[in-house]
Amino acid sequence: MTGETGPVSTDRRRFLTAGAAVLGAAASAQLWLPTAARAAETPLPDGVFSLGVASGDPLPDGIVLWTRLAPDPFNGGGMPDSVVSVEWELAEDERFRKPVRRGVAQARPELGHSVHVDVRRLRPGRTYWYRFRAGGQLSPTGRTRTAPHPHSSGGRLRMALASCQNWQHGYFTPYADMLDQDPDFVLFVGDYIYESTPSATGVRRHEGTGEPYSLVQYRNRYAQYRTDPDLAAMHANAPFVVSFDDHEIDNDFAGEIPQDPDKQTHDAFVARLTAGYQAYYEHMPVRASAVPNGPHIQMYRRLEFGRLARLSVLDTRQYRSDQVTSQEAAQDPSLTMLGAEQKEWLVDGLRHSPARWNMIGSQIMMAETDLQVGPGKLWYYDAWDGYQVERNALMEELKHVRNPVVFTGDRHLTMISDLKEDYADPDSDVVGAEFVGTSISSNGDQDQAAFHREWDPRVPDNPHWKLLDAHRGYHLFDIRRDGIDAQVRVVDTVRAQTATPSTLAQLRVEAGRPGVEVV
Repeated sequence: MTGETGPVSTDRRRFLTAGAAVLGAAASAQLWLPTAARAAETPLPDGVFSLGVASGDPLPDGIVLWTRLAPDPFNGGGMPDSVVSVEWELAEDERFRKPVRRGVAQARPELGHSVHVDVRRLRPGRTYWYRFRAGGQLSPTGRTRTAPHPHSSGGRLRMALASCQNWQHGYFTPYADMLDQDPDFVLFVGDYIYESTPSATGVRRHEGTGEPYSLVQYRNRYAQYRTDPDLAAMHANAPFVVSFDDHEIDNDFAGEIPQDPDKQTHDAFVARLTAGYQAYYEHMPVRASAVPNGPHIQMYRRLEFGRLARLSVLDTRQYRSDQVTSQEAAQDPSLTMLGAEQKEWLVDGLRHSPARWNMIGSQIMMAETDLQVGPGKLWYYDAWDGYQVERNALMEELKHVRNPVVFTGDRHLTMISDLKEDYADPDSDVVGAEFVGTSISSNGDQDQAAFHREWDPRVPDNPHWKLLDAHRGYHLFDIRRDGIDAQVRVVDTVRAQTATPSTLAQLRVEAGRPGVEVV
């Protein structure tokens, strides 16, 4: 089935069924809530749609519509402790003269009064407009798009790649340019929020008094990020396909192991995971399959864009072994990044894919980064370099996959590379391409001269690198049968609320020819 996730146990299926019932957001209800029923509900404070609207995970016949009622967003939301009926409407035109679906969803306090409507029976490859109404208040209008027909093989798919948006490091100005480029969807591969404490020296200041640990604290942090006008506008104009990395919870965490286990007990960190995952679900346009089960959330999943592209979205945090700290330890064959079940799901999906392009969303870099200038190796152990045996096995699999391309975040740099069969052998085969997208704002307006002094000496030791840069921005891809044309879009500043965008570089991946070339 299009849009399927990984394997789900019987117990998990029962939980998801219960979660979907709790959400009450099924698209089967087709009538507006009667006026008499609206009048009988508790009056709502003004500004319930302060966090805007969003959509996500497009299918050929479906889309997820999202909003969260939060009139006082930085103080837990400010909603009454009761269920609120929210009307939703989807149409073929922005004035809603051609309605397609209508219904009523229940915004429940136990889920932060978030709304996730999984609308089905839509037409493939179509643009739709949607909106919500609650307590006599009307939301902003959103625009979204379904995936192409399952059997379509031509045309163009435009995708934007984004990650790493630190509120304190700058404004989210790259989204203003992304909006102008009008992608069919946005792939966001992690670090949607940062858990860091408020800083007096930042461009903007995090809410609160410290790192978030409780559900209310995480809700407040997500709400703050959602109020960025450029991010809000982008969410309202294209569907997002999202996954998380580490900063949505705690820097460099692995499974149920925090960055600093001497300061966070296991039980305390499990409670933090539970709060963080719930707040993540409450603020993301994802399906009921992602309703958290305590300290666990199902996020790896697969989306199809006709026969043109298959997108496998990974989860490289929940199932990984703890990070090692040495080159020798990184070659331990027992280490895993994906866990056995997710790895089997990924490999099976790649081996049996009918798609022209097999795309992978990986939160952390897959290609090698050798930090040691000259002989020897020095790796980032939090990335795939710290899991050598599993990464090399995946590279071997990619040799037999049609047109594999990996899309990544995390680094706060543009790092575009060939994927190699064996990084210990510079002459080994190229098996694919990887685009590590730069950050939306993290690291701020970087000192370019200092960056090149640090990184240029490493280039000879990493001959698979094709482009290395430290500007803020995102990557834009036009995907066709014959190739993928990529643009590195950057802005001149994130320290001001407006910025000047430009194309830093253009690259191309040719169908049937592994690797990437600068145009």
